[in-house]
Amino acid sequence: MIKRSIGMLLLLLSTSLVFAQQYEANWNSLNKRGIPSWFSNAKFGIFIHWGVYAVPSYAVVGPGGYSEWYWYNLRGTKEGSHDKVQAFHDKNYGKGTPYENFESQFTASLYDPQQWAQVFRRSGAKYVVLTSKHHEGYCLWDNKQANESWGHSWNAVTGTPKRDLLGDLTEAVRKEGLKMGYYYSLYEWFNPLWLKDRQRYVKEVMTPQFKDLVTRYKPSVIFSDGEWEMSDTAWQSPSLLAWLFNESPVKNEVVVDDRWGSNTRGKNNGATYLTSEYGSGMQPGVIWEESQGIGQSYGYNRMETADDYKKSSDLVLMLVDIVSRGGNLLLDIGPTADGRIPVIMQQKLLDIGKWLEVNGEAIYDSKPWKVSQQWSAGKRPEAKEASFMSGYNIANLVKKSDQHANVELFFTRKPGALYCFVPGYRQQVLIRDYTPAKGAVATVLGSSKAIKWQQKGKDCLVDLSSLRPGDVPDGLLVVKMKG
Repeated sequence: MIKRSIGMLLLLLSTSLVFAQQYEANWNSLNKRGIPSWFSNAKFGIFIHWGVYAVPSYAVVGPGGYSEWYWYNLRGTKEGSHDKVQAFHDKNYGKGTPYENFESQFTASLYDPQQWAQVFRRSGAKYVVLTSKHHEGYCLWDNKQANESWGHSWNAVTGTPKRDLLGDLTEAVRKEGLKMGYYYSLYEWFNPLWLKDRQRYVKEVMTPQFKDLVTRYKPSVIFSDGEWEMSDTAWQSPSLLAWLFNESPVKNEVVVDDRWGSNTRGKNNGATYLTSEYGSGMQPGVIWEESQGIGQSYGYNRMETADDYKKSSDLVLMLVDIVSRGGNLLLDIGPTADGRIPVIMQQKLLDIGKWLEVNGEAIYDSKPWKVSQQWSAGKRPEAKEASFMSGYNIANLVKKSDQHANVELFFTRKPGALYCFVPGYRQQVLIRDYTPAKGAVATVLGSSKAIKWQQKGKDCLVDLSSLRPGDVPDGLLVVKMKG
């Protein structure tokens, strides 16, 4: 009996060792794939959070006030928000009204995917990422796993919209010349099978559903999320990604993020890009993407006012800061339940696009310079490299302050050119520790006027005093040193 027990123990240890070796081999193999270069060159994408949560469209305004978490907050499973969400729900919809009842009001009756796609193109974005399914489990395409696992219609085609919302936008976005991708939540808060048997959920819902999405719509980006409940092994992520990278119809182009298990987010490898969320992002040397809403929520939150939305100039500044540090900006909009992008959000996107029409060459396909920022004299604020809710606000860091130094300039580069972003007009711009090539030409993007420069020791002094109102477009200026 003892010998048999020892034998079983040795067998288990041997099996575990083989599994660990296979697991490590899987990730090592995946990491060698690399990330397709189009992603790092694109720099700017549009995020879209749209689902049944667009009906109540409510969250407590403030950091972390995500309206797409309405159902979760309503169930009393998140500290600090339940009471207010419950009071709002009872007052407006009646006490005890199930969240699922909102689906009948998710009509998408005014949805015009062509108009959406045109706004995205005019914003200057190069790719779009739509929530195919958020944590509520509702799919924006016709998926049988959603209906079967919930025991009722829980997708947009068999449900109230009676329309392939995802497919229609995919077609429209690609017609505008942009790449299309999807956010996909691995888990679902209240899916009956998830609550009963997680491994069956992974096998019978998540895996086939994910493959259905990829095979039918061929995304260029997969933004995975909802990974924190289990490790990547429990999610079977290595094998799923192996299928994606080796067998799927998008194996050569698709780009994926770092959210594939409780142990994967923030891990720098060769297969996934790093994500930060209302954070400060990362420094050059890794491929990363910061996502934020125009307001403080991802899904549309009707409680937000104009003052809760970022200024267009601050959105441009955020893009410049992120790109200067080697990252991408994924800027989120939240459509309404009837399928409209709020006009104020459209205007912000078009303002960014207007700036990029003039200055886009300093953004797209660019690389970080030897320094990303140039600071004024004084004590610099402590660097905050955080992926989630770091409180980082570059709009405050460019302002002069008696309390700390401020960012004077941002930089990007291309072969033979240095781009210097100037947050506020000044007659002279001093680029410290920089010697242009002999005969280098200085210009301001958007202006045909000649700009003089001279070497001052180790520094380069660019003279902008000849510029007059109207010589350059409004907003943040970009000085180009070519040669």
